[in-house]
Amino acid sequence: MSNFRIGLGEDTHRLEPGGPLRLGGVDVPHDRQAVGHSDADVLLHAVTDALLGAAGLPDIGELFPNTDPANRGRDSKDFLAEAHRRVQQEGYRLVNLDCVIAAQRPKLFPYKDAMRHAIAGVLGVSVGKIGIKAKTGESVGPVGREESIDARCVALIETAE
Repeated sequence: MSNFRIGLGEDTHRLEPGGPLRLGGVDVPHDRQAVGHSDADVLLHAVTDALLGAAGLPDIGELFPNTDPANRGRDSKDFLAEAHRRVQQEGYRLVNLDCVIAAQRPKLFPYKDAMRHAIAGVLGVSVGKIGIKAKTGESVGPVGREESIDARCVALIETAE
C-alpha cells in the first residue's frame, strides 16, 4: 500500500532591469532579472517548498533564511538538492512535479525542456516526472506589468519501499 503526500509551493520575486532571468536552473536571456537574496530562481524556490511541504518539513525560509549571509547569491539548486535529501531521509521518493510559471515576458516555451532537464538532474529522476507550464499575466497585475514573476508547484511524493 502506497502512502502518497502532496505539497504545494509558490514564490514571487520582483523584477528589475538587467538579466539574464534565472528560472528552473537555466539562464533565460531577458532584459529583466529577478531580485532576491539568493539567485532568485522563483521556480526552484516553489519546487523546493512543494517537496518540503509534502514531507511535512520546514519551509525554504526556515531552512535557508535570507538573514544568513551564506545564502546571499546562492544557487537555488543547492536548496533543492538539500530539500530532496531531507525528503528522502524521511522515507519518501518523488512521484512527480507539476509547475506553472507566470511571466509576461519572455516567452518561456523554448526553455521549458532545459528547465525540466535541470530540475530532473538535481533530483536524480527522469525528465518525465517534471511538468512545467508557462503562462502570461495577460497584461494584468504585477506579473502583467512585468513588475514580478510567480511560480507554483505541486509535488506528489510516496513512501519509498
